[in-house]
Amino acid sequence: MSAPVSDLDLLLATLEPVLNPGVFVFCCLPAGASLQGVVPLSVFREAEGLTVIVEEAAALQAGWPVLFRAAWITLRVHSDLQAVGLTAAFATALGRVGISCNVIAAAFHDHLFVPVEAGTRALAELQALQQRSAARQGDAGASG
Repeated sequence: MSAPVSDLDLLLATLEPVLNPGVFVFCCLPAGASLQGVVPLSVFREAEGLTVIVEEAAALQAGWPVLFRAAWITLRVHSDLQAVGLTAAFATALGRVGISCNVIAAAFHDHLFVPVEAGTRALAELQALQQRSAARQGDAGASG
C-alpha cells in the first residue's frame, strides 16, 4: 500500500486519471428506502433522502429516477484526505472547458463524476493538467 500524498505539486504531477467503463447515475430515494438488492457504488444520506450512485442499468431495472448520467474518472494517485488544493485544481481545469464535476473523496483516491458525454474530454483535460504539473516539477528539479 502506498503512502498518501499531501503535497499539491506532487499530487497534480501524479494524478493518473482513469476513465472507468460504463455509465453511472445519481438517483435520490426516500430515506429508509430498500436498495432492492442493488449494490451501489456510493450512498449518501441527506435530510431529503438517499443519494445513490449506481450503474445505469441497475437503476433502470429498479425503476429509480435518474437525476444525472455520469462518466466516472478515478484519480489513481493516493491522495491524503487532508491534502489542500487538489479538488480546486482539477475543478478549475475542468471548469475552464465547461465540464461540471461531482467529486467523492474515498480513503485512497478521488472519484470524479462528469456528464457522460464529456467523459473522454474530461479525461484529456486531467491528463493535460498532470503533464503540465509534471513538467513544472521537472523544471523545478532541474533548476535546483
